[in-house]
Amino acid sequence: MKTKNIIGGLIIIIVLLFGGYYYNEAVTPGQHDEFAQCIADSGAKFYGAFWCPHCADQKALFGKSEKLLPYIECSTPNGQAQLQICIDEEIKSYPTWEFPDASRISGSIDFEQLAEKTGCALPE
Repeated sequence: MKTKNIIGGLIIIIVLLFGGYYYNEAVTPGQHDEFAQCIADSGAKFYGAFWCPHCADQKALFGKSEKLLPYIECSTPNGQAQLQICIDEEIKSYPTWEFPDASRISGSIDFEQLAEKTGCALPE
């Protein structure tokens, strides 16, 4: 009986520890939240596809702050076609950034270029 209680207690402790970790990860702000939010607020758009390695690299620059980017998925779920929104916008390659002045840059771009095109302050 004591063994079952000890095992049950250990399981509860493990669940609480892991649950607390995942909760903390979900609510802790990302390092670049302000920058990513400013980019979104500027009216910029980030067109990409889930299967695109350069899009993944672009998102990875932002870490947890990726969730705030103005990302628009262009691929159908099977990866075989382009969604209508990207057809209408004539997106030809991924990633493609579109800025408030209607200019576009294709390919991964660095924080300096994003700051220049959006007027957002570079993250520290």
